[in-house]
Amino acid sequence: MKAEVINPFLESARSVIEQVIQISPSTGSLGVKDIKPEHDHIWIQIGMTGHYSGMVVFGLQETVALRIVSAMMGGFVLTEMDEMGQSAISELGNMISGNASTILSNQGYAVDITPPQVIKTDTAMNGTLPRKALCIPLMMDGIGELDIQVMIS
Repeated sequence: MKAEVINPFLESARSVIEQVIQISPSTGSLGVKDIKPEHDHIWIQIGMTGHYSGMVVFGLQETVALRIVSAMMGGFVLTEMDEMGQSAISELGNMISGNASTILSNQGYAVDITPPQVIKTDTAMNGTLPRKALCIPLMMDGIGELDIQVMIS
């Protein structure tokens, strides 16, 4: 795992969240985490190829995802993660990853990202996510926590 790859994603996530939902997230402690299915969680999975390869996964509780999507939609309250909600949370992952890949490119690393894939715990997850990830949580007041999980080599 390449620890330096998480910084562009962290920088990008903070910037995008500030722009999209007008909240300045605080950063938790960096660590290695076992990725395992958790009840009522959503993962936004983005693949990466080029100078670095692997994936970045944004993990959050479904209730947190609903709060983020509601904020993205100007306060329109969603009560379930329907198609529109999944599209919005997917776009958040896409925006963060796109900005991070631009930061990496500006640092001289050519990378491409795949379209985001939204994975809900309720659906089959066997073999979907790798076992260990470099993880850093972002805490958003009144919203909850978003984990940035990097599995890049």
